[in-house]
Amino acid sequence: MSAQGSFNPFEMARAQFDRIADLIGLDAATRELLRSPVKEHHFLLPVRMDDNAVRIFRGFRVLHNDARGPGKGGIRFHPQETIDTIRALAMWMTWKCSVVEIPLGGSKGGIICDPHHLSMREQERLCRAYIRALAREIGPLVDVPAPDVWTNPQHMLWMLDEYEAIHGGHHPGVITGKPVGMGGSVGRTQATGYGVVYTLREALKELNIRPENTTASVQGFGNVAQHTIELYNQIGGTVVAVSCWDQTDSTSYTFRKADGVNLQTLRSITDRFGGIDKNKARDFGYEILAGPQWIEQEVDILIPAALENQVTADNVERVHPKVRVIAEGANGPTTPDADQVIQKREIFLIPDFLANAGGVTCSYFEQVQSNMNYYWEIDEVLGKLDIKMTSAFASVYELARKKKLFMRDAAYVISVSRVAEACRDRGWV
Repeated sequence: MSAQGSFNPFEMARAQFDRIADLIGLDAATRELLRSPVKEHHFLLPVRMDDNAVRIFRGFRVLHNDARGPGKGGIRFHPQETIDTIRALAMWMTWKCSVVEIPLGGSKGGIICDPHHLSMREQERLCRAYIRALAREIGPLVDVPAPDVWTNPQHMLWMLDEYEAIHGGHHPGVITGKPVGMGGSVGRTQATGYGVVYTLREALKELNIRPENTTASVQGFGNVAQHTIELYNQIGGTVVAVSCWDQTDSTSYTFRKADGVNLQTLRSITDRFGGIDKNKARDFGYEILAGPQWIEQEVDILIPAALENQVTADNVERVHPKVRVIAEGANGPTTPDADQVIQKREIFLIPDFLANAGGVTCSYFEQVQSNMNYYWEIDEVLGKLDIKMTSAFASVYELARKKKLFMRDAAYVISVSRVAEACRDRGWV
């Protein structure tokens, strides 16, 4: 599931944007403004390790655009992180916040590291060093971080604590994805995965397909994938294959069970990074296949919920003829050349920045609650999330149907138009 190699996610994000800029006739100044981040931070983070040696880590924070509100975007820990990945993710966050109509812009951050090989004390020092480097560049009204790949509520709490120590006082709205009880919102853990299923449910309605008659193959078994499977099962669907990365041998595997995977069983043999123990899975009757085979399964729905650059020209032809829907739980999982094949085969695609916008939507809810110092119950959070996701899907689907657009293009037209209008209204262009 490597996200790197020769693939450049920022060039892909720009190519997607350029197509839409041409489609809607965007003027040259606005196009130039939206093709690049408005602000970038690159920094080195010296961290004292448990053996008393000092290691230097490289960190980034990118603000793509804040015309519609403060920046919003996660912080990921990954050994293959690059500035171009962060730039792309920040741009996609701008479109994601716009498509679900929340008053936020797009940002993203990351540190080149592998938390699997860092103790909890070392991770805490790294989190605090990251905030010290950014203490004057983030804030509830400026740029609001959140968890992402291989970061979690504990990391966010350490970061919040460091920010508050620097600035004095309590500022719970500076960061989201915090533990519940420490300014976090109930429902935040489920939000991204549930949001994928809310949009999938609406797509199946439009296609006149009953969820209980569908099967799915999921790539990934982290937080997003697990909660996608959870709610998909609740609406009647059956997941027959799950693919994830095994840190013990740096290889991905697909875990297949023809009568449906058991979510609780897999969770019981999964590490905190979403890696499934293949030996225990085999004992539970799972067929162990090569990781890339998740995309070849004879299912109705594919859900890439891992990293970017996973459905490409090299493997899209292996998508089974039975597949009717692709719901993108990950950011940027499908390359433009693969999109062309998906369109030609008339597979219904729910684009990433619509499908997985539940996370940032609930992060916005958390930010609102933190700033008010008043917290909602779980039914209120998930109810509001369902309304937001359903409304966003309806807007994109209606435009796609009316203008005969690919769903990704329709989502982009709505998002880019809204951001461009905000830039013009502010007098920036």
